[in-house]
Amino acid sequence: MVPIEHLLEARRLVPLQTKMMQKFDPTILEIYRALYTSVAEEMGIALRRSAFSPNIKERRDYSCAVFDHAGRVIAQGDHMPVHLGSMPMAVAAALREVEIHPGDIVALNDPFCGGTHLPDVTLVMGVFLEGSDAEGQGDGVTGRRGEGVTGRRGDGVTGRRGDGVTGRQGERVLFSNSSHLPIPLFPIRSPGLPISRSPRLPVSRSPRSPVALHPSPLFFVANRAHHADIGGSTPGSMGLARDIYGEGLRVPPLRLMSNNQIVEDVMQLILANVRGRTERHGDFQAQIGSLETGAVRLMEIVARRGVSEAQEYAAQLISYSGRLMRHAIGSLADGEYRAEDVLDDDGISRDEIPICVRLRISGERALVDFTGSAPQVAGALNAVEAITISAVSYVFRCLLGGDAPASAGLMEPIRVIAPLGTIVNAMPPASVAGGNVETSQRIVDVLFKALAKAAPGRVPAASQGTMNNLTLGGLDPRTGEQFAYYETVAGGMGARPNHDGLSGVHTHMTNSLNTPVEALEYAYPLRVRQYRTRKGSGGKGKRKGGDGIVREIETLVKARMSLLSDRRKHAPYGLQGGAPGKVGRNSIIHDGRVLRIASKGTWELAAGDCVRIETPGGGGFGKK
Repeated sequence: MVPIEHLLEARRLVPLQTKMMQKFDPTILEIYRALYTSVAEEMGIALRRSAFSPNIKERRDYSCAVFDHAGRVIAQGDHMPVHLGSMPMAVAAALREVEIHPGDIVALNDPFCGGTHLPDVTLVMGVFLEGSDAEGQGDGVTGRRGEGVTGRRGDGVTGRRGDGVTGRQGERVLFSNSSHLPIPLFPIRSPGLPISRSPRLPVSRSPRSPVALHPSPLFFVANRAHHADIGGSTPGSMGLARDIYGEGLRVPPLRLMSNNQIVEDVMQLILANVRGRTERHGDFQAQIGSLETGAVRLMEIVARRGVSEAQEYAAQLISYSGRLMRHAIGSLADGEYRAEDVLDDDGISRDEIPICVRLRISGERALVDFTGSAPQVAGALNAVEAITISAVSYVFRCLLGGDAPASAGLMEPIRVIAPLGTIVNAMPPASVAGGNVETSQRIVDVLFKALAKAAPGRVPAASQGTMNNLTLGGLDPRTGEQFAYYETVAGGMGARPNHDGLSGVHTHMTNSLNTPVEALEYAYPLRVRQYRTRKGSGGKGKRKGGDGIVREIETLVKARMSLLSDRRKHAPYGLQGGAPGKVGRNSIIHDGRVLRIASKGTWELAAGDCVRIETPGGGGFGKK
């Protein structure tokens, strides 16, 4: 619990903290790194525990981050690299397009305005300090009249009317492990989003007393979650559309909440265009609750240490991470390193798609130039600029230790050239569903191949190089509603200079987990028939590449199935004489017959049909 005396003294501390910050303290900096990171991590915990879909609560296909008052990232949770590196562009788009006030939450998924692909929906909220010394309205960090930590009227920690720790009437709470702040039992109930089983969202509120507001946000909090369906022609919204209009609902930055109330027209428009309306509604609730968790934790930091110190050390973290990255780049040999790799095809034509990189190291700075990469394609493998920058950020972050602040400073010494209209920086109306999941992996592969020439003893061989995206959807006879299931399938990790690669893991731009068999079969009319290691699929060498896996799923109802996968023609490469891993394979089993299918496409399945995914192994390292 935040000590009352700290809350009441927060503003009076500001002038003192300003003087203190004239001298940089590395111990305090490390404390703030852990504090801000823990905020992002706890946001993720809140999102995971309250989400409805297995894709979020089991696979953990989400990410959370904390940003300073200017929208620069200062901390990220240990979540999805493909989300984290690109989320700053989504926050920048939200701040550019919408003036965020207290009680507002901005939603967006537009890949050409800060997003990545349509299923990844980003929510952004400002964190404001309400009230001021001059106004003298109320106690507590929010400045509202009343008693309790927030200064609201009533009893309990929050000061709301009612009984119990939260002061709400009849609501039970649990305490988090990290502090004594109460967190409601599942599902999280957030102001402005009442729990409802109705398909419509009631938004009536008790009127709030006017309060004096801080003129601008102290921080921003944001999360991104992959929704298992966002509309479009195929269940799961990951099919082979030829333009973005066929991929699903495209949401530019707009207010999902305004003045602590759901903008019902916006929410209803989204829910009317997706499969699994109840599940989508629940996942949006979870995202909103996650943002509010982050806001509360940040205000606890401000209450303890004051606004000035909290913001100053946020800036110091950005500066520190920039120094770490410059040092890491400076440890590489100066020079120019080139590499090329390919995607098998785009699912429309059979032509391979080259991705080229020229990496120039000059002192403590790096230039990453993708000139020469293929033009954007008709299929869904186009990556927007945010994805390419995200992949570059991930690769260079791998050069640092695990405790380096994951802040905006990491990209400060790195310049990225991604020519417009190419596979690494597509223009609208290109389809982009697979750019986020497949092309991002190949960008990582080609960057590591180039870095292996600059740092041969530090870079692993290629991992499986695909996320093996599988979507299944149809009518669930148990509920009478449409369902949409999405998962990525793990594979082999590339061998490392001193260790074998791991088998059956998600690597690089995905950091998700498998969907447990029990969770999958409970939630959907599906059955898992096989789930095992694909023995011998890892590349041989002094260090062996990790093996892929075999996963076979039966549909119990008529369903439509889509696949976006790669490394079915071109194997993951080995390094320093190591052998490549085996390519993957996809099959449909119908009436006992095994039918090989392409790496990308959409198929109609009858009840009893199975889809079998055999994922690639990682490349080997070194000669035996």
